[in-house]
Amino acid sequence: MESIHNAVAAVPRGVQLGLAGVGALFVGSKVLSFLRLVLSMFVLSGTNLRKYGKKGTWAVVTGASDGLGKEYATQLAAKGFNLVLVSRTLSKLETLSRELEGKYSGQQIKVLAMDFQANNDADYERLANLIDGLDVGILLNNVGQSHSIPVPFTLTDKVEMESIVTINCMGTLKTTRIVAPAMQTRKRGLILTMGSFGGWMPMPYLATYSGSKAFLQFWSTALAAELKPDNVDVQLCLSYLVTTAMSKIRRPSMLIPNPKQFVRAALGKVGVGSWQNTSYTYTPYWSHALMAWVVENTIGIGSSVGLSFNRKMHIDIRNRALKKAARDAKKN
Repeated sequence: MESIHNAVAAVPRGVQLGLAGVGALFVGSKVLSFLRLVLSMFVLSGTNLRKYGKKGTWAVVTGASDGLGKEYATQLAAKGFNLVLVSRTLSKLETLSRELEGKYSGQQIKVLAMDFQANNDADYERLANLIDGLDVGILLNNVGQSHSIPVPFTLTDKVEMESIVTINCMGTLKTTRIVAPAMQTRKRGLILTMGSFGGWMPMPYLATYSGSKAFLQFWSTALAAELKPDNVDVQLCLSYLVTTAMSKIRRPSMLIPNPKQFVRAALGKVGVGSWQNTSYTYTPYWSHALMAWVVENTIGIGSSVGLSFNRKMHIDIRNRALKKAARDAKKN
């Protein structure tokens, strides 16, 4: 202890004060960041969606037939938006359309059955024709695909690999390319893209999915800066686990919301992400946001600690999935 004290004493007074000042600034920045986090979770409201159009303005929702997409469509309809619902299965879209039209009288709903995996230019032309002349105020880029189970990249099925990249990346880009120009002309609009913790921090054994979502993170942030002068808001909405078919989690908990809870937060907290390290990104659900803050401010995104934890977790999930598949095969 005496040697340490002597070493400190040997440091010039000015240097000591400088280091103390740097330390105080560092601690102060973390405290301020945490206060912004608390405010965003429990106090601040997001941008009022009416900024993007009056009642009867249109919202385009991709991946609208199930899970989060279906819930986004339902809650946007409740807020008075007309809907263009885009997804693969026409029967599901027509069922949802009838449900919403029956529940919210006066709503106009258009549907388009479209398989984003096919990457068919004719489908995108049909989408462009469908929205031609409509006052589209919101684009909800929700369509997405993950791996069926965690898998090493070198063992990833070629069809699954290409499908993930095509749907998550090309599907989102091509849809936005169709919708965004009219928003620029009207100087009004919201482009909200579903991100994932899998794209925010690297996920071993989900490498292709993780990479596709990381692509969307950077693309969305760059697009936000481009469209800001046109008064078009672009936001990436980060989520962790939600009880959907993609996550394969059935029961919600205090830390894992159901789609209704998550979407309510997502639509109510648009733009409230000042505490995050990446601009034009927000994590709407409180438990996800708290986890993200801890990672950003202690462990670090892409750190060896985080990589090791995620690798171990996904290996365990993979092993359990393979054992279950083996048991099911024996039964059959």
